[in-house]
Amino acid sequence: MGKKGLTLLVAAVGALAGAVYWPSAVEGVFPGWANRTAFIRAWMPGGGANAPVATAAGEKPAPARGPTIQRPPVPVDIDTVQRGPMPLRIDAVGTVQPINTTSIRTRIDAQIDKIFVADGARVNAGDVLVKLDSRQIEAQIRQTEATIAKDQTVIEQTSRDLFRASDLFSKNSGPQLNVDNAKTAVAAAKATLAADQASLDNLKIQLSWYTLNAPISGRVSAFSSKAGNIIRTADNTSTGILATIVQTSPIYVAFSVPQVVLAPLREAVDRGEGDVRATPQGGARSAVGKIAVVDNTIDPTTGTITIRAVFDNADDVLWPGQLCNVRVTLKTEPDIISIPRSATQSGQVGNFVYVVENGVAHVRKVKVGRFQDGRDIILDGLQGGETIVSDGALLLAEGSRIDVRNKSQVRKEGI
Repeated sequence: MGKKGLTLLVAAVGALAGAVYWPSAVEGVFPGWANRTAFIRAWMPGGGANAPVATAAGEKPAPARGPTIQRPPVPVDIDTVQRGPMPLRIDAVGTVQPINTTSIRTRIDAQIDKIFVADGARVNAGDVLVKLDSRQIEAQIRQTEATIAKDQTVIEQTSRDLFRASDLFSKNSGPQLNVDNAKTAVAAAKATLAADQASLDNLKIQLSWYTLNAPISGRVSAFSSKAGNIIRTADNTSTGILATIVQTSPIYVAFSVPQVVLAPLREAVDRGEGDVRATPQGGARSAVGKIAVVDNTIDPTTGTITIRAVFDNADDVLWPGQLCNVRVTLKTEPDIISIPRSATQSGQVGNFVYVVENGVAHVRKVKVGRFQDGRDIILDGLQGGETIVSDGALLLAEGSRIDVRNKSQVRKEGI
């Protein structure tokens, strides 16, 4: 017999022995194989007690029983169900909006003489921003003042004429006509004085246009024209604004909230509560303010309503146009049950948690209310004080034994 034949013989003997020792492997191909080979297995090493035994003709033998394998404990983290007071908060993303924005424009055609503030500077209401060349209007004012002085001398002269005419008429030395003419001259002189005085007032008003003051307090933008440039009223379009002042203190933060929280939000406003904390995105500092405006309409498309909170913002924490993370504290609820968000599981029965009792995890169905500060608010299913699995629950099943990974923290917190 050659090597090839010997190899085939050894393979055949091995396959036969395997089929005898493990009949279940070939039972699907040769039905009844286990019963046919039961006698052989009884005389083979390892047969007998561990060999499958046929129960009746045509039936499969019962498999041999081996030792029971117990699953090892599942490593998990645990936590305690908290019960106690908790603030009711709303989180949203808001936009900083100025309460007032004013555009600085010119009312006359003139040359810019001087700009008194730097681009982007903070200004107060009444501060001088820009001085225009006013020499021409000042000359007109002086001319009108001289005319008024002349009018006053004419009034004095006509008044003296009226006095003499009246005195002569009283002594029957002059006609009534002279008295009437003198009265007319005095009235005409006074009217001329009034007209010139009105012209002077008009010129003084126009002179005020040559000085551009800040109408509100805030921060000024960059000036579109510098000293020496001529600005014209015809340039006062949307792109011809000399500068813009944005009020930064106080300031609004506008944000939207779901309509389901409108009722508790309005109640908080009526109680004088409703503190709002705004933190600019990317910033570390926050500003605290109050709800100032609740919009009068709910957006039917999104089901939200716009809220505006007002902030003092004296230190410029908030900047117009900035995005902020907004947190509104409406009230503090006295008796709230909460668990870490990671402890809540979802399945066919709904939301559930694993409650630990004597080192064994048991499924407990719960009803979740809202999510806040990384915790789920539980409305039903837990009473508070229970020990639950907070991490590692994906490998658990009902009745699984657990191995606590955060033992040091458990001992520190007394869970």
